[in-house]
Amino acid sequence: MSSGTATDIAARSKAVREALDAHVREIIEWHFNPETGCPFWLDYASKLDWDPRREIHSYDDLRRFGNFQDEWLRGGPVRRWVPKGLADRPIYVFETGGSTGVPKSRISIEDFRIDYELFSETLPDEFFPKGSDWLMLGPSGPRRLRLAVEHLAQFRGGISFCVDLDPRWVIKLIKWGEMAMMERYKQHVIDQAVTILKAHPNIRCMFTTPKLLEALCEKVSLKKAGITGVFCGGTEMTPQFHRFAVEELMEGAYFAPTYGNTLMGLAVHKPFDPADNYAIIYYPPTPRAVIEVVDPDQPSLLVGYGETGRVRLTTLTREFFMPRFLERDEAERQEPCETYPWDGVRNVRPFSRLQTSVVEGVY
Repeated sequence: MSSGTATDIAARSKAVREALDAHVREIIEWHFNPETGCPFWLDYASKLDWDPRREIHSYDDLRRFGNFQDEWLRGGPVRRWVPKGLADRPIYVFETGGSTGVPKSRISIEDFRIDYELFSETLPDEFFPKGSDWLMLGPSGPRRLRLAVEHLAQFRGGISFCVDLDPRWVIKLIKWGEMAMMERYKQHVIDQAVTILKAHPNIRCMFTTPKLLEALCEKVSLKKAGITGVFCGGTEMTPQFHRFAVEELMEGAYFAPTYGNTLMGLAVHKPFDPADNYAIIYYPPTPRAVIEVVDPDQPSLLVGYGETGRVRLTTLTREFFMPRFLERDEAERQEPCETYPWDGVRNVRPFSRLQTSVVEGVY
């Protein structure tokens, strides 16, 4: 990176930080105002000896909240998370994977649409042609992915064909040691996808997970099926899989890896650069969400660039405020780049020091 480019990125990073601080003030005012705020945060504030609306002026000030606890999102009443200013709107509720007990719930109104419209701007039209139809080959049911990918297809002028997939059933089969049955279920899902691809020639784009992508490519050639762009997400995606997908599975199609979840939205991939050696590098949709990499033993401290730590997520939208949540993931801290002049994460994977084993199934 030239010194001129580095100077430009530094200047833009400073501007991004100032915009983030302003956004934080706006979100705090919204969620802690008795007229617009959500019952959870208004109740939370009533027990403080300080007023967030008066004392939170910047992103760094969010440290005063400590770490957000995931138990707060397990169970109801879910309407305590609906801001009063949005209470008359139709409310969606989306759940996290549910692989570790009671699923976390998050309310949503427009966030899933906004997140995927922003993501749409990062997709090259050459490979994700406007007006093309999509195949959604991933988790359905209570997760936001189904509706989000469907909205992405519609936003880009297409129609989304969706396959039923219940990853919680897959997780149970794995826990029971029913690997043959798990494989049969996976093939059942893939068979549906193959049928759809053969019957609908306007499908050019698809969403799927790494394991399902590999299983699908064992049955069909993406090129022969007419697929030109693949948006891929899930839990662990390694540099090895990234290389394998680009060199063996894509057959010239564009591969767009993403890191997303119900609580954050969608972190997008850094444009492919051979110098990155197939590392999976993601940048969050700042200022709507911020990802940081922190010292696992002192989670108030960021690690240095290139160093490994635990992923900490902050979500900042009018629908959902979640400060400083420690994810079940670890990664390396990534420097800002020209496209995204703010911190990113490299090679996200399950947090190695958590004792609970997470079964990932078809993800």
